[in-house]
Amino acid sequence: MRRTAVGAALVAAALAVTGAPAPADPALSRLAREIGRQALPANDGWAAEGAGTTGGAAAAPDRIRVVRTRAELVEALGGDNATNAGDATPKIVYVAGAVDGFERPDGSLLDCADLADPDYSLGGYLAAYDPAVWGRVDPSGPLEAARVRSVANQTRQTQINVGANTTIVGLRGARLTGLTLMIDRVSNVIVRNLTLADARDCFPAWSPTDGDAGNWNSQYDQISVRRSEHVWVDHNTFTDGDNPDSGQPTHFGRPYQVHDGSLDVTHTASLVTASWNRFVGRDKLMLIGSSNTVGPDVGRLKVTVHHNLFDGDLQRLPRVRFGQVDVYDNHYRLGGPGFEYALGVGVQSAIHAENNFFTLAGDVDPADLIRDWGGTALTERGSWLRQGGGPARPVDLLGAYNAAHDPDLGGDAGWTPTLRAAPVLPTPLVPLAVGAFAGAGRLPL
Repeated sequence: MRRTAVGAALVAAALAVTGAPAPADPALSRLAREIGRQALPANDGWAAEGAGTTGGAAAAPDRIRVVRTRAELVEALGGDNATNAGDATPKIVYVAGAVDGFERPDGSLLDCADLADPDYSLGGYLAAYDPAVWGRVDPSGPLEAARVRSVANQTRQTQINVGANTTIVGLRGARLTGLTLMIDRVSNVIVRNLTLADARDCFPAWSPTDGDAGNWNSQYDQISVRRSEHVWVDHNTFTDGDNPDSGQPTHFGRPYQVHDGSLDVTHTASLVTASWNRFVGRDKLMLIGSSNTVGPDVGRLKVTVHHNLFDGDLQRLPRVRFGQVDVYDNHYRLGGPGFEYALGVGVQSAIHAENNFFTLAGDVDPADLIRDWGGTALTERGSWLRQGGGPARPVDLLGAYNAAHDPDLGGDAGWTPTLRAAPVLPTPLVPLAVGAFAGAGRLPL
């Protein structure tokens, strides 16, 4: 009965539209046209604060497009990727089929070698900056400069800039591969019903002082929200596809990591709702706040994370600095090689974690689901746990963390969420609801 009620509520929400239907298009059903006009429901997380989030609901007929290629996507977003972030005209973009960020205008695909600066090669880079030769100092000189130029080439190609007052909706089976949706210095954006895969970095940077042994760091998120507000990311699936980081080689004794975050909210961004998404088999997932420096981020980075499935992911689920972040009714299926933690409690963070369900492999200690990155407190209540083949049971995650780690984290993050469109689900029902309705392909398109 509860599953039926949840499904009915989702369908009703999908039909709660703003404005008139888009003009007829052979690729668009009536429901697709209506969902394209849908605004974020009232009180649905931080993105509903104030005027709420409507995306492209007010789009005129000439700004409603169905796109099937990278070139068509850029055209629908304003016509010039270099300036599209400044296009605030309301627009609705429907994605049909697979759009590849490495696609040339003629439809053929670039590879990393095509984007590399003539003076760059990975072999040369590895030889020049091997710590045994170069030492543990940051790379510099001609090869590093060539790598930076190569990154600039890739950014122009695979970073797709999104302007204000935009809705991007995937039609059934829609997929964005090898690209970043960059939402920077804009307001009022909706992204729904897309599978986002393999936003790979062709030219990762070697950071020898990152950790005890150094690390390779990549640049491109699947969706990056920076200096923006009123953003709703809903019913998407995030994956590395057939190119997982676990399949990459090791250089300088560290994994050659070619992926960054799934959905990062940084650089003073705020008022974001991430709902009913699936994050599958990814490493670095959701970074909220990019620096420990006290400054402009204070009072910003307000994010709601609800009814998402974190499936086989390793860390940052999310990791938070400064922001008031509401994390409720999510299902975490975690464990296996490389798992690190779920909730990262960073500097001046205020996470309110409520009614989340954790399905853990037998090798995961519940005390390690939380990690202290310089924070002091976490509100955590209503969590349930199923481990291995054992029964589901309530669990005090904060108590388990404090029993195993010093110093203790306080139990009051200092605020109580009020922006929720419906009461939280009883935690035992969370896996059922999230499993049935989270991710791309679940909206009636």
